[in-house]
Amino acid sequence: MAIVVGPAADGGVADAAAADSTTLIEQTTLASGLRIVTERMPEPRSVSLGCWVGTGSRDEAPDIQGASHFLEHLLFKGTTTRDARQIAEAVDAVGGEMNAFTAKEHTAYYMRLPAPHLAMGLDLLADVVTDPTLSPEDVDAERQVILEELHLSEDEPDERVHTLVHEAMFPGHPLGREVLGTIDTIEAMSRQDIFNFFSERYGPANVVVVAAGDLHHGDVVDVMTDRFRTGASVAAIERTPPVADAQPLAVIRRDTEQAHLAVAWPAFSEHDDDRFALAVLNQVLGGGLSSRLFQEIRERRGLAYSVYSYSALYDDAGLLVIYAGTGPDKVGEVRGLINAEVDSLRADGLTAHELFVAKGYLEGSLLLGLEDSGSRMGRLGSNMVARGEITDLDRHLERIQAVSLDDVSKVIGRVLDAPGSVCAVGPVEL
Repeated sequence: MAIVVGPAADGGVADAAAADSTTLIEQTTLASGLRIVTERMPEPRSVSLGCWVGTGSRDEAPDIQGASHFLEHLLFKGTTTRDARQIAEAVDAVGGEMNAFTAKEHTAYYMRLPAPHLAMGLDLLADVVTDPTLSPEDVDAERQVILEELHLSEDEPDERVHTLVHEAMFPGHPLGREVLGTIDTIEAMSRQDIFNFFSERYGPANVVVVAAGDLHHGDVVDVMTDRFRTGASVAAIERTPPVADAQPLAVIRRDTEQAHLAVAWPAFSEHDDDRFALAVLNQVLGGGLSSRLFQEIRERRGLAYSVYSYSALYDDAGLLVIYAGTGPDKVGEVRGLINAEVDSLRADGLTAHELFVAKGYLEGSLLLGLEDSGSRMGRLGSNMVARGEITDLDRHLERIQAVSLDDVSKVIGRVLDAPGSVCAVGPVEL
């Protein structure tokens, strides 16, 4: 792996040390501060490209909640040289795909297209994230789309319970906000508000361009050097960790056919060395078909179609969450079974066999998930915006295999011994 830190002294391109023919991942930092990371995959005939911006919903001022997501919608609406139809036709004409998403700590714009059209894709993606028109007409049109999206999110109780978890676990903190914003902030947000947010957050120093597939690093650098020669300085992002205690109970009562139950505990940040042991714990608890919760609640008792657990780790905080969708009259029984499995883990930890199966799953799923250029591009982007570096794949696998029963017991103590929150949406009484 060739890595470069910092811009070139002459104001040009700081390039990686000459890489031999076996180098697959290369990184370059331009004088503008833009970071470029590529992974060469000679086998596929496609390339996947992404612009990952190190800003998400937690980085918004309270009065512009939803600005990141609003901006994500608007960037594909047109630039000073292409309108929305021309952008869409350029991608369709080569059989490509283009999309974007907004998360709590970053926003990503990406596309996948045949390898011969790499230069076109890079130019289009750079145009979208550097030169949007943000016209008043488009702002008003997308405002209505996002308001409908907010209404839809309220109408989907199986999704609403997960936003409720964040509200309860991070009360009064930006991590507890809905990524879409609120009805009030979206209705009030002006074109100038969005433009100011774009100008402050979308400078080259806060953007990572990632690409994977049948490509050469130098070709990507050449295009992006031309498109990112200069750029506005990026406003400093100041993040403060959540300090308020979690709400022990949060319920939204609705007349739905199914009750949606989530139990959550505070975890730790994505930088914590215990994240690998947490991944193992999550896998055993509810991460797969052989997990304790799936086997006990669905397979043995038939109390839920969907039951699982997951971890959500951020820059300075984290969560471990258990979810189950069940009949309203079964909520008490399901909650009791969840408590029983958690108590068993607290008392006895994992078995050696569970540890073996969980580590095997995590290793195998990681490898299988990297078979296409899109997943490789996503790995590069998420690594860079989260930690500023690429985690070596072999090292990642070593960290998983090194997890011991004692490591998982330590994480059980750190996470499951802490007070958590019980959240529910539906016709329930807790």
